[in-house]
Amino acid sequence: MVHSFLLIGQSNAAGRGFISGAQPLDNCDKRLKVLRNGRWQNMFRPINPDRPFSGTCFAERFAKEYALANPELEVGIIPCADGGTAIEQWQPGELLFENAVNCAKLAMRTSALVGVLWHQGESDCAPERCPHYTERFKVIMDALRKELGIPDLPILVGGIGDFIVDYKPSEKYLTNYVKINEQLQALGREYPHCRFVSAEGLGSNADNLHFSAAALEELGLRYYNEFQKMGRPKLATQNVQDDTARTELEQL
Repeated sequence: MVHSFLLIGQSNAAGRGFISGAQPLDNCDKRLKVLRNGRWQNMFRPINPDRPFSGTCFAERFAKEYALANPELEVGIIPCADGGTAIEQWQPGELLFENAVNCAKLAMRTSALVGVLWHQGESDCAPERCPHYTERFKVIMDALRKELGIPDLPILVGGIGDFIVDYKPSEKYLTNYVKINEQLQALGREYPHCRFVSAEGLGSNADNLHFSAAALEELGLRYYNEFQKMGRPKLATQNVQDDTARTELEQL
């Protein structure tokens, strides 16, 4: 059985950790999977290739921890994150939203969808965007749950790293990341079946914009620890096939 997680957001969800300096990927005896062309394949890097420079991702460590805690399961990541995107680009009806829904529905044919991993907000630090973050987030997640038929689908939201204020000194509005984090924290407390994942103390690449490979390892662990606090997940599927030929990975 595959337990799957939808990965959405912008570049720090996709992952920009440098592969060359990262620890080797541990796929837990081929139990870590990634959705490619509607099929589960053994996880390999980059798991979310939205850009030529995509790198390691926090979902790697998250999936590993989940697999270690559930040795009878395979764990699948549904990669739909896209770097540089603002929250309005994820609204219902927009291409990113529709793609995420379509990929999740495909995954649900051969897996149980267990949760959503969301990391986004850097592009919404501008003064005209920041005040509307919470309402836009709720619209997205309410619609996602409705489209997938899972009203209590667990959602994990990650905080923006403190290092972002040093990204470009000329972009003073990035100090508004604190306001985005405050909204994410409130969502983790108040929005149903949602938890906040802190990025406090984590380091970045030299660009002061993206989490380093080491930081992504720690962030993935924090995501998993917060997920654990939500209790045993309810499984959501769409006609999951028991036929081994349909669910097992096919390698070329």
